[in-house]
Amino acid sequence: MASTAAVAHVPSAAAPVSPSLARLPLILAAIGGVGALIGMLVPGLQKQFAFSWLLAFMFYLSLMLGGLFLVILHHLFDAQWSVPIRRITEHLACLSPVIAVFFVPILVNALVAGPEKTLFQWMHSDPHQDHALMAKQALFNKPAWVVVSLAVLAVWYFLTHALRSASLKQDLDGAASHTRRLRFLAALGIFLFAVTLTLGAILWMKSLQWQWFSTMYGVYYFAGSVWLTVGTVYVITMFLHRAGPLRPVIQPVTYHDMGKLFFAFTVFYAYIAFSQYFLIWNANIPEETFWYVLREKGSWWSLGMLMIFGHFFLPFLLLLRIDTKMSLTVMLPLAVWAWVMHFCDLSFNIMPVLHPEGFVVHWLDLACMAFMGGVMALAFIRQFRAHPPFPQKDPRMAEALGIHLPATGGKSHGGAH
Repeated sequence: MASTAAVAHVPSAAAPVSPSLARLPLILAAIGGVGALIGMLVPGLQKQFAFSWLLAFMFYLSLMLGGLFLVILHHLFDAQWSVPIRRITEHLACLSPVIAVFFVPILVNALVAGPEKTLFQWMHSDPHQDHALMAKQALFNKPAWVVVSLAVLAVWYFLTHALRSASLKQDLDGAASHTRRLRFLAALGIFLFAVTLTLGAILWMKSLQWQWFSTMYGVYYFAGSVWLTVGTVYVITMFLHRAGPLRPVIQPVTYHDMGKLFFAFTVFYAYIAFSQYFLIWNANIPEETFWYVLREKGSWWSLGMLMIFGHFFLPFLLLLRIDTKMSLTVMLPLAVWAWVMHFCDLSFNIMPVLHPEGFVVHWLDLACMAFMGGVMALAFIRQFRAHPPFPQKDPRMAEALGIHLPATGGKSHGGAH
């Protein structure tokens, strides 16, 4: 294939990550793990720990699901621009086993914790005394919650590893059969992805206040997840480009395309978030409005205003110019800001149940975030070291590099060589 010649000089293994950077995830995991363990064992902190753990879990689940979506998107549309960064998104998606392990404390809380320490109060409510719970009894019962939750995690494991497995096999011989399999998995995966993401968001986050309902909630979580992931992939790509592993394949247009996608999901998230609020406000049904009424009290109102301006207007205005999408001076702080805004967004969804009086950043929130982030970073680095840093024989690699071959063969024309 045309791409074979373009990348034949690239070593099959990724360049090693610098020791100083490799130690940072370990330090975060160790310090955060100690803090999380204290929260888990001290009786007075156990409820706060449960909510802090759920907050961190939903945050890093966003990165895994965002990576899976970007992989599916690549194969679904036979894209060329995302070929150089596809291995990064594959490794993010293949953090699904780590996510499954992180789910264990949430599962234990649901099965064992009493009414005073549980995340999911509906599990201790009588559906015959609660019309909202009775209406959702098909899904909101303990056996169904457990079975569907485990099924969702299993589907993610299957999809992520099947896609990466076929991608790695493509590296060996470049056979068209692997490309066809990847396209088939993407076509199947987009439907499984939509259903499982929606179920996960409903079962693990929306069900904290089970009386509320919104048909847009899955899309809302999806939009924020992809927004966060694109910003994160931008930073990882920049580092690996400068460090060496991705230097042969990253072009200026790669950063521009990631910037455009980041801009697109900035607008899409704002559209979904506003639409959800507007429809509920316009209908003015108590079963729906109470969710927002609670989040307009105390400092939750200020956090809501921060998200309007920080999650939408700030990145929207910064990314309007074409050149800012390729400016590291703009994009790196913006990617860090995306992490802050997504943390605030998930806090806005989860924490009013525990802290109805206002927004609080508890030290356990930071400990759980540090622990999970450190563990996932270690797993990502380990995976990146174990495989080629980018697809070796993808049929669209030459096009991604700006190399265009005539149909009858011959010398290449265009950009990179």
